[in-house]
Amino acid sequence: MTIENPRKYGEQPFKVALIHGGPGGMGEMSSVARKLHRDLEIGVLEPIQTKSNIDDLVKELRDIIMQHGTTPLTLIGYSWGAWLSYFLTAEHPELVEKLVLVSSGPFEEKYVGQLSRTRSDRLSTPEKNEYNNILKLLNNDLESVTDQMYKRLGEFTQKTDLKDPIEDNADEIKIEHITGLNMKDTIHVLYESLKLRESGKLYELGKKINCPVIAIHGDYDPHPADGVKDPLSKVLSNFRFILLQNCGHTPWREKNASEDFYNHLYAILN
Repeated sequence: MTIENPRKYGEQPFKVALIHGGPGGMGEMSSVARKLHRDLEIGVLEPIQTKSNIDDLVKELRDIIMQHGTTPLTLIGYSWGAWLSYFLTAEHPELVEKLVLVSSGPFEEKYVGQLSRTRSDRLSTPEKNEYNNILKLLNNDLESVTDQMYKRLGEFTQKTDLKDPIEDNADEIKIEHITGLNMKDTIHVLYESLKLRESGKLYELGKKINCPVIAIHGDYDPHPADGVKDPLSKVLSNFRFILLQNCGHTPWREKNASEDFYNHLYAILN
């Protein structure tokens, strides 16, 4: 089975691209793409990530935007996709008019401990033990991590990262099983990203970005808001931070925050 890459909502000009999280969260922004297309009557791209390292992912995204988008366009990156969008904007600034970072991970290493503690505190003792054991295997014995363990990590983060979630939307089609980005690829990309943050290179890339950058973040998101707001306020020349109340890691799935989230996107895109 094949799938169009990128997925397209509407017709040219495609001035907006939604970059999904994960790595490996393909299809998770489809409901956002549909709503933006329907409500604003604009063309929206949803690129699918199929490569197993950051350089190739940036090149893949660049090629998709150049072939299908109307540049410069607005990139809206979610979670890991916020970092990928940041990488692309730093390396190819001519392609990006505005950069929107939704629920990004922290940009400096010093905030990582806060993320881990918050997630751990939101789990029961048995869940916490299982969660920590899987994380230890990921760090020390990757080959022994099974697909079931990886699935369990996803279940734990669903519990820790959302405050008051809307029921799953049937429009959010999961397509990772046909993209070729398997668990090992996903973990490799994640580790590569974390090394960039640990070395300080992630932060330094911001010096190459001059377009307007808007970060949207939930106050309940275990990824600490200060880990996005404070570093980017220092390194970016044109930066604005929006904090959503009663909102976890996935704003469009939050009962008390999704309307505010979309209203902010509408204002940014108009």
